[in-house]
Amino acid sequence: MTIGSSTVKTVILTGPTASGKTELLDQVFGRGALLFSDGSYHSAEIINADSMQAYRGMDIGTAKPSASLLARLPHRLIDIVNPDEQYTAGDFTRLALQESAALDKAGILPVVSGGTGFYLRNFICGTSSAPPAEPGLRARIAAELARSGPGPLREELARIDPVSASRIKERDLYRLTRAVEIARATGKPPSSFAPPAQPRAGYEFLVVGVSRPREELATRIRTRVSSMMDRGLPEEVEKLEALGYGAESPGMKAIGYREFFEFRGKPRSLIAEAIILHTIQYAKRQMTFFRALPGIRWLPPSAELLSRLAAEFLLPSFSR
Repeated sequence: MTIGSSTVKTVILTGPTASGKTELLDQVFGRGALLFSDGSYHSAEIINADSMQAYRGMDIGTAKPSASLLARLPHRLIDIVNPDEQYTAGDFTRLALQESAALDKAGILPVVSGGTGFYLRNFICGTSSAPPAEPGLRARIAAELARSGPGPLREELARIDPVSASRIKERDLYRLTRAVEIARATGKPPSSFAPPAQPRAGYEFLVVGVSRPREELATRIRTRVSSMMDRGLPEEVEKLEALGYGAESPGMKAIGYREFFEFRGKPRSLIAEAIILHTIQYAKRQMTFFRALPGIRWLPPSAELLSRLAAEFLLPSFSR
């Protein structure tokens, strides 16, 4: 089958953590193809849109796909940076656009899947019009952060742009320093550089969100964290720390890793409960980002429904 449209058709599968995205990917695309009712098919590959699965060595705590799944269904943008490196929405967008265009050119369906809503929105609609980073200014702000902590920078941002300051979480030092950088470079509030609201040109998207009842999702999160602990998450964190990655490493600030530093010396059961609580809270925040994705269609975790939507999306643009 060959693509008959000049646009890059891309399926996006998202949903809160533990909602069952990986299982759906396996069920629908796990043999490397989307099968249609008439027996025809189209090859597919996954582009990872989970910001933490991009980090090497962080396997159990990020719920990376198993080796067997990766063997039968290739995933791109997994294991591409070290835990002490920043992996930003801009990095993801640039790489995901490259990968999706390459897959489309090869006649392979790009399926972008993950739960990092901010990354997905940038991929679908484009990044903000804020100026790129200026190395000298960034270095000065980093020095201020190291010398005085985030408090003065947060106060500065609150004076300039209360909207941006209220949106940036306490632990998100990257977004804090970037916002201050934009404000100083332009003299304008960072929130004035809003990203585009409409999907980018040259692409056509099918955006699907996996939905589960809140209580069911919480139960799945609890079960997942228990399994992670049993499969060696504490030992994984110890190994990463032995390699020199500490609490200040960008990757180690992820839920499932930072708790081992925050509750060092505490019982593993207490650490597990903290991970469960933080994951449930994160799942609620994820839904806020997902609602901003244009055209998102919610469905229960059904391989049949996802296959049907994908077929309807693809068939008009294919010739047999």
